[in-house]
Amino acid sequence: MSERDDNAAEPPHDDERADVFGGNVRRRREAAGLTLEQLSTRSSVSRAMLSKVERGEKSPTIGVASKIAQALDASLSALIGGPAAAPGVAVVMRKHERAVFRDPETGFERHMVSAAPGAAGAEMIVHYLPAQISTGLLPANPAGTEKQLMVLDGTLTVLIGGITETLNAGDSLFLQADTAHSFANHTGTPCRYIMFISRRS
Repeated sequence: MSERDDNAAEPPHDDERADVFGGNVRRRREAAGLTLEQLSTRSSVSRAMLSKVERGEKSPTIGVASKIAQALDASLSALIGGPAAAPGVAVVMRKHERAVFRDPETGFERHMVSAAPGAAGAEMIVHYLPAQISTGLLPANPAGTEKQLMVLDGTLTVLIGGITETLNAGDSLFLQADTAHSFANHTGTPCRYIMFISRRS
């Protein structure tokens, strides 16, 4: 069932992912003219944690990574190191080329599956939630951000704006993502769902 079982090539190790993420955070921060202290204030992530993340010494959780991305006005995919939007009638990204974020504490995985992310302000990702795992409350996305998802395997519980919805395999959901929200798997089996994110200016 897992997207992780049959990759054609060896995926990056956690330390490689941490280096890529940290380097992208540092470059974005410096390009924005922000100090670590200023980014800490904007993101509500401690300066010590940000310093470790930038040096590749610490892999952030999905909650912390999302806060950093929001503070830098960047998509999480951009910090993870997904491919840039490419011109062309057809663009192919092989499975082993996916950029993957893995939460070191929970095992939650976020697979970037858009061959041309950012095209028309949209991207497609696959999430993998192990049994009895939640993303925790994720920060609100910028106004105009919409998420549509469909559960591929297992059962997913979505919390947004005080509303809870439980989805089974084949069920789908649309949400305005400008409110804090979370995704959880309260069952004893893994859950996998595909998500389409669009951003309107």
